[in-house]
Amino acid sequence: MKISGRIWKFGDNIDTDAIIPARYLNIWEPQGLAAHCMEDADPGFMKKMRPGDILVGGENFGCGSSREHAPIAIKAAGIACVVAKNFARIFYRNAFNMGLPIFESPELWGRVENGAEIEVDADAGLIRIVGVAADPLKIPPFPPFMQQLIAAGGLMNHIAKGRAK
Repeated sequence: MKISGRIWKFGDNIDTDAIIPARYLNIWEPQGLAAHCMEDADPGFMKKMRPGDILVGGENFGCGSSREHAPIAIKAAGIACVVAKNFARIFYRNAFNMGLPIFESPELWGRVENGAEIEVDADAGLIRIVGVAADPLKIPPFPPFMQQLIAAGGLMNHIAKGRAK
């Protein structure tokens, strides 16, 4: 899997309330959640971002509650993937369950600014910063099962495809 896009950079401890504020948790449709994605972290985010853009976060991205609304909102907004120094474990699992590709890179955050473009090669385990001659950053490649979850669009789709066989 290869993903490329323009980045939106956020800091440390971006919690699930910053990703999708609790006041919108009565919305169940993914597009309804997407309309409010990152609203408390950057009120104009959804007007500025384009489908295929990438979120870059600092430490502990997705901390807070265990709600699945956060990765659903990100994915439905059209964000191609999230790269962070590290993730809260429940967000990490929920992201894969929802089919949202996420990658850990402790180095990327300090090397890019908003608007930079990156290329993520999940198969090779590399991130390249477009227009920068530096060596690519190494990231852990997805285990095969996680690749299957992402390719299927999430855990429930993966299970449904398995039952259809």
